[in-house]
Amino acid sequence: MEPVVKVENLSKKFGEFIATNAISFEVNKGEIFGFLGANGAGKTTAMRMLSGLLTPSSGQAFVAGFDVATQAELVKKNIGYMSQKFSLYEDLTIQENIEFYGGIYGLSRQEIKDRSKGIVDKFQLASVKNKLVKTIPLGWKQKLAFALALIHKPKVVFLDEPTGGVDPITRRQFWDLIYEAANDGVTIFITTHYMDEAEYCDRVSIMVDGLIKALGTPSELKKSFDVDSMDAVFQLLARGTANK
Repeated sequence: MEPVVKVENLSKKFGEFIATNAISFEVNKGEIFGFLGANGAGKTTAMRMLSGLLTPSSGQAFVAGFDVATQAELVKKNIGYMSQKFSLYEDLTIQENIEFYGGIYGLSRQEIKDRSKGIVDKFQLASVKNKLVKTIPLGWKQKLAFALALIHKPKVVFLDEPTGGVDPITRRQFWDLIYEAANDGVTIFITTHYMDEAEYCDRVSIMVDGLIKALGTPSELKKSFDVDSMDAVFQLLARGTANK
């Protein structure tokens, strides 16, 4: 297995407050890795460090082969990122958004043209590509945002609660896109509050109070905590009642 994300004793302090406390794990090429935790558990801080947006206080992390502390700009060029808040420009058309993000990621005009055609064809957007993004349904917006997070062919893509607010059918379709990207060798690093989605991941980590309290496949974690769902695992850990 080829690790694309490697984290060793990574910590982040804000004054006396320790947001992320010496966490360690690896994520392999093409793996779908669920990064879970209640609000305030430290997962957002950890993701910001791994994305090159926040400098660690101590420890090390390498993403796509680059040190997040000393090579943050190279990290940013080799990852995709989709935030929980819709991030496309609603007053631009679908086509203009594609061209804009292609330019931001430094693609050539020919690369933008080729990948634009690929996105339009894949999502059957030919008839609406010149419509403003604000006129299309949320589910389509989220799928388009995911496609643009992949437009520069990153080694790893960070998805921060990407299916929040969409209907169950669209969520299932979005996960089909995630599986497809993983099958193409893209490493998927995803946070979600939907515990049924945790079941779709290859492995899952659960953070509590800045620490990783559980790490393994969904089957391993359910067996370890003697429960029949990831929701039950999460509830045990989040409430502090787990004795494992």
